[in-house]
Amino acid sequence: MKNLLQSTLQLLVVSSLLLTGCSTDQDADASIAGIAVANDDFQLLEDAAVRGGVAGVLSNKNPNDASGNYTVFAPNNAAFARLGFRSAPDLTGLQTSFLTNTLLYHVANGNLPGSSLTANSTSASALGVTRRIIDRAGVRYVNGSRILATDVPAANGTVHVVDKVLLATGLDIVQSAIALKDAQVFTKPELSFLVEAVLYADLAGALSASPGSPQLTVFAPTDQAFRELGTLLGVPLNVPADIRRLPKATVTAVLLNHVVPGGKFTPELPENSTITPLSGSPITLGAFTDGVLTVKGKSNTAAASMVIPDVQCTNGTVHVISRVLLP
Repeated sequence: MKNLLQSTLQLLVVSSLLLTGCSTDQDADASIAGIAVANDDFQLLEDAAVRGGVAGVLSNKNPNDASGNYTVFAPNNAAFARLGFRSAPDLTGLQTSFLTNTLLYHVANGNLPGSSLTANSTSASALGVTRRIIDRAGVRYVNGSRILATDVPAANGTVHVVDKVLLATGLDIVQSAIALKDAQVFTKPELSFLVEAVLYADLAGALSASPGSPQLTVFAPTDQAFRELGTLLGVPLNVPADIRRLPKATVTAVLLNHVVPGGKFTPELPENSTITPLSGSPITLGAFTDGVLTVKGKSNTAAASMVIPDVQCTNGTVHVISRVLLP
């Protein structure tokens, strides 16, 4: 299993070096290792694979697929920059285990040609989590990531280029937030105030996965967003426990304003319109621009931006946002 993991991640190193001036015939006849050359636009993907403990470059067929192939959705440098990763040292802000799982989420066994990436189709990843193909106005996305190029060929696989890093936790919404709080994703804790608020409002059960539980979209405010809310309310929220200084009913109403039925990735959210969260108070979505939308609660004076969009959880999708949405 360890060798398979290393081989799979090695493929990602190679995929980061594709899209060169080689001809299609040359690419199709060569192994991935044979056609790999340096490409500055995929440096961060290579750095991520190295950070994930990969040594060497994959040059063999996939032993777990009859065709011997892999399919890779390869994020470019701009995709990593959206998450604040602009150089190799920036990647140290992610836990290595989460980085490894993230890389695996971009890989699938077998050859998945661009022609098969049709609306509402799915593909399983090496992480075990299934990804979904979405069509928005004739543009194709894998989850929330726009597919920029397809069918970069190699003797042992196919590469498709995407504009966002694909993110999945393999956990439900509550467990995912707790993993962030406990610094299991980033090396610094995040969503600590949100987790405290959910526990205080007794909403953990409603946001957890269980047999038959519905898919949800959750807009998850950052810790800084809650600190700014405290300033607005005149109740300092310096540490997560300070959430309990607010009335429980108020915290519950605010949290329900962040939960919308149905798990939606950004390309599936209706731009320049309103959606109704569980609180019943409308949320206003802005224009769909560069793969994200602004989000505004009824009582907010300014809209929130999406800090980390399209995190796939087992019971829905989480979009980390910069403000608390007020009903």
